Amino acid sequence: MRARSQAMCRGMHMAAIKGLKDDRRKPRQDVSDWENPRVCLVEQPAAAAGGWSALEMTGLSPKLSRPSRPKQKAHILSGLYIWVFVLLLLLPVHSGQAQPIDSAPDTMEARMLPCASCHGVQGQGTNNDYFPRLAGKPAGYLYNQLVAFRIGRRHYPPMNYLLEFLPDAYLRAMADYFAAQRPPLPPAAITIVSKDMLALGQSLVVQGDPGRGIPACAGCHGPSFTGMEPAIPGLLGLKPSYISAQLGAWRYGTRSAAAPDCMQIVAGHLTETDVTAVAAWLSTLPAPANPAPVPRGTLAMPLACGSEPN
Repeated sequence: MRARSQAMCRGMHMAAIKGLKDDRRKPRQDVSDWENPRVCLVEQPAAAAGGWSALEMTGLSPKLSRPSRPKQKAHILSGLYIWVFVLLLLLPVHSGQAQPIDSAPDTMEARMLPCASCHGVQGQGTNNDYFPRLAGKPAGYLYNQLVAFRIGRRHYPPMNYLLEFLPDAYLRAMADYFAAQRPPLPPAAITIVSKDMLALGQSLVVQGDPGRGIPACAGCHGPSFTGMEPAIPGLLGLKPSYISAQLGAWRYGTRSAAAPDCMQIVAGHLTETDVTAVAAWLSTLPAPANPAPVPRGTLAMPLACGSEPN
C-alpha cells in the first residue's frame, strides 16, 4: 500500500512538471491557481518530536498537515495500553499472605551497629589495643567524650568525622545506650613487666604519691575502679597500651577536658616509668562483683575536676 501511494505521488509530480513545460509555450496566465497547489502526502512511521508523524511530500509547496484527531487519539491509546501491559509483566506475583518487609528495626541497638567494628556489639571492646571498652561507663563521661570528638578537643579523624554533625540529644542517647550495657569484663591481662614495675603501679594507683602531687587513682575512680556517676570512668577492661596512650596524651596536651582539667594536671606529674607501671597494674585487675559505677557523691574527690562538678 505504501509503495502504491509513493508511485501515485511520483506520477502526479511528473505530470505537474510536464504541465509547467507546456505552459511555457503559451501566453502567461493568472497564476493564482498555483498559490495553493495540490500536495501529495504519504504518512511515514511516527518519528518526529511532539507526537507528529514524519511525512514525505511531493508537489510544489512544502506544507504539512496534522494527523486527524481520531487517529492521534488512537495512537496515544495504543501506546498507553502497551506501557500498562509491560508494567503488569514487571509486577511481582503475590501470594494470598502478606509479604514481610525486609528493613532494619529503628532502635538504638540497630543504630549503634556501626560502632561494633571498633568497640564491640555491646561496647565490650575488641582485640584491638587502642579501641576502648565503652560498656558500663557513666553516661555523663561517654557524653563528654562524644562532644570532645565532635568539637575537636579529642583528635581521632574517624570519630571527628562521624560525630561532626550529630546534635547533643543524639549524643546523649548514644551515651545512655552504652552506659546501660553490661557485657562481662574480659579476663585479666598477662603482664610482661617486672614485679617491681607492678609494685610501683599498685602504689601509685592505690595510694598515690603526695610528695610529687600525685593523688591516688582510687580517690576519683573508686576502690574497685568502676568509676563514679555521672562522669568519672571505670578503668577496668582496658588494654595497657590504651591506658598508656591516654596518659601520654594528657601529659603532652593532645587530650584535654573541661577546665580545671584534673587528668592533665595529674598526668603532668607522671614519668614514663610511672605511666608504664600504672597501665600494667590496672590491666591485671579481675572483674569485681558489681561492675557498676558508684553513685554520685560517694567519693570525696582530692582535687577539682571540670568534667565532674561538685
